[in-house]
Amino acid sequence: MKKLIVLFLGLSTAVSAQNYSELMAKSIMHTHKDSIAVKAGKPAGWDYEQGLVLKALEHVYQRTGDATYFNYIKKNIDSFVDANGNIRTYHFDEFNSDNITTGRMLLYLYQELGDERYKKAADLLRKQISEQPRDADGGFWHKKRYPNQMWLDGLYMLEPFYAEYGQITNQDNWPDIVKQFQLMYKGAIDPKTGLLFHAYDQAKAQPWADKSNGHSPNFWGRSMGWYVMALVDVLDYMPKNHPSRGILIQQLNQLSGAIAKIQDPTSGVWHQLPGYPGKKGNYFEASASNMFVYAFAKGVRKGYLPVSFRKNVERGYAGILKEFITKDAAGYIHLEKTVSVGGLGGVPYRDGSYDYYLSEPLRTDDLKGVGPFILASLEMEIAKELAIGAGKKVVLDYFFNHETKNGNRFHYTWEDRKDSGFNQWGIQFEQLGGTLDTLGVSPTRENLKGASVYIIVDPDSYKETAKPNFMTAKAADEIEAWVKEGGNLILLANDTTNCEIPQFNILAKRFGIEFVAPNLNFVQGRNWEQGAVMIPAGNEVFDPIKKVYIKEITTLKLSGNAKSLVNHLGYPVMATAKVGKGKVFALGDPWLYTEYTNNRRTPLEYENFLAAKKLAIYMLK
Repeated sequence: MKKLIVLFLGLSTAVSAQNYSELMAKSIMHTHKDSIAVKAGKPAGWDYEQGLVLKALEHVYQRTGDATYFNYIKKNIDSFVDANGNIRTYHFDEFNSDNITTGRMLLYLYQELGDERYKKAADLLRKQISEQPRDADGGFWHKKRYPNQMWLDGLYMLEPFYAEYGQITNQDNWPDIVKQFQLMYKGAIDPKTGLLFHAYDQAKAQPWADKSNGHSPNFWGRSMGWYVMALVDVLDYMPKNHPSRGILIQQLNQLSGAIAKIQDPTSGVWHQLPGYPGKKGNYFEASASNMFVYAFAKGVRKGYLPVSFRKNVERGYAGILKEFITKDAAGYIHLEKTVSVGGLGGVPYRDGSYDYYLSEPLRTDDLKGVGPFILASLEMEIAKELAIGAGKKVVLDYFFNHETKNGNRFHYTWEDRKDSGFNQWGIQFEQLGGTLDTLGVSPTRENLKGASVYIIVDPDSYKETAKPNFMTAKAADEIEAWVKEGGNLILLANDTTNCEIPQFNILAKRFGIEFVAPNLNFVQGRNWEQGAVMIPAGNEVFDPIKKVYIKEITTLKLSGNAKSLVNHLGYPVMATAKVGKGKVFALGDPWLYTEYTNNRRTPLEYENFLAAKKLAIYMLK
């Protein structure tokens, strides 16, 4: 199929009309329609490349709300995991750290769906980590067949799963995780350049290993890419107050600074062998360039790296689009110039020399380049909107709503990734530049100080908890004063049978809003139209959305300066009020929890996912 070069400054209308993350995701799903086959002509197997791309598709789903991506992920993983948690084609006794990577998707599906077979499969991978061979210093062997060797690649393959598994199961794996990064960094660092060699042999026994320090002979671009990606991904799960957090952030800053120095000044991308720019045969390589841009961009967004790295990100991404992206006659984009592999030892023997790294073939749409390209593209797309909520804190009430189930917090929490949680909405706030927080005590002007948005959803009644915290006049005084000073308040009730309404109205009435009967939109089964609510054209919050899904809504009675935002069947169901320097939004339903924003059940004509983002933007501005 003939390919057409797509230039960064001269993009075709077809390409520029959509985000590159979605264009590449759709292209790779078109190529791998049923499952991700890593090796051409061979059946799909449990493989780290598969896991890398599926993780990227998870983030595309979180960004777009298009359940096509979720269904694709689930279909792929379900083709490997049986009812007992066994993983097809996985071999425990290989002790291959590469086999851990795709376990991140097991953890994702388990948290989203609660299906225990995913947890059982993840437990098997955790057991491998427990028994993984280690060198004399305690460092994980990269594979059983590579004794005493730590490779940069292995930190990405194993540590993000190790960290997230610990978070989910309340295991403190951090001492061991940090130790692995410390051993790898110390063992591979070049004190002259600050770059990391591809691997090191703790026993100094391999023919490729320097006999004085165990280093492999060269810096390989993609291996350092794996390492910086491992750092920014592991930090997602590390408690912000963990005493060792600074160790990983320092590593990220030091290594990123060294990598930035070897960025090609003309193209903006990086060479296959960064230590030899301009040497005969050396070339610009796609996977390393994508990995560096992703890690730098995420590092800046999360506050791990200084904003000065943004210029490296922008030059790097522009170079990626110019040097590596092509478009075929059918309109699909492709990633060129990803080196197929890079390793040490083995049969045939790989000596880690300059000539060896240049001998491996280049591939189009190699998954090791595609996954990081999607992730880098997402970071570029998110960056365009970060200014909306920059420096603003979004606080979710955990005091008036503190319902529990089986001893755990339940319903409308940031942490809950199942249908009952606000995890997806929280991601949208974060992608707009906001930071998330919770308030588990009665609100006051003092403890709301610094909050830009405060959300109270579905206050408990005696039906939900034996000792509910009811709204009081004193709490309402504090919240009202905070709003007048510039706070933005979201009030989400529920139908009158599932929410404490009378006390909640103590607060709502302060703003000319009252939750009242009748309840509307009683939906039978999946008769979606019974929950349809039409959004008027030109709506100040939700335009250009036309239709959303809300069931069992408590209607509103309005007075004063409160005004109806959306009417339904002759009743106001959404309202806003400007109060002093702040504003209030009210709706008689929790509405934006994941069940009705993830688009796995509701037809796409109901734009709840976009409505959640539109409301977030309105409250943050």
